[in-house]
Amino acid sequence: MRLKDKVAIITGAARGLGAAFAVGFGKEGAKIVIGDIRDGRKTVDAVERAGSEAIYVKMDVTRQDQCDRLAKAAVDRFGSIDILLNNAGVLVTIKPFAEVTTEEFMQVMATNALGPFHCIKAVFPYMKDRGGKIINISSATVFEGAAGLPHYIASKGAVMALTRGMARELGDYNINVNSIAPGFTHSEGGEEFDRNKKFPSVPLDEIQMPMRFIKTPTYPEHLVGTAVYLAGDDSQLITGQLIVHDGGLSLH
Repeated sequence: MRLKDKVAIITGAARGLGAAFAVGFGKEGAKIVIGDIRDGRKTVDAVERAGSEAIYVKMDVTRQDQCDRLAKAAVDRFGSIDILLNNAGVLVTIKPFAEVTTEEFMQVMATNALGPFHCIKAVFPYMKDRGGKIINISSATVFEGAAGLPHYIASKGAVMALTRGMARELGDYNINVNSIAPGFTHSEGGEEFDRNKKFPSVPLDEIQMPMRFIKTPTYPEHLVGTAVYLAGDDSQLITGQLIVHDGGLSLH
């Protein structure tokens, strides 16, 4: 077990990709703390079926006080924090950029970019004397320049930049900070995203698959191994890095 007895906070883990991370980390021996605005009890049950322990804390990553409460709950229950996986994100709709309002733009930035910053600040007091691993979820759309997503791309580009800055600043405390940039993934949120888009009119896989080097649809379970690697001891000297996980699409 690569994460045996580690304590991992995973935000946005009530469903989809975050839930897959939680179960995958649990199978590797980690104790899981789920932070989500949605009900995370199903994920708690799934982690327990996988053989580990989990708790759920209802919280909103746009609020620093709630992120602080999440970190305290982790330490109160399990005694430490070894891993933070910033996965919480806002689901958006692909639409012409002129239809994106200032309010929408700022809401996406608050969750996708400010949220990870809040959570890093929350866990730092518990990691600074023992080290730790922080993983931020960015997006391959930053490299693809996908149309209709200016607010989403801007927020995920900010996650990349935040990762670099935090890696430099936290390195003296033996805290690694890295990010993963998934392409389109068939999670619950991803499927909803594909259904609700205003364009293109066909499923995203029909457009993207011919341009991928590896022509396999992506599901949440495909990303778990990358996250486990970044969370475990095998990546001890890896920091400030971004792993693009899109089958080569962004290199097309």
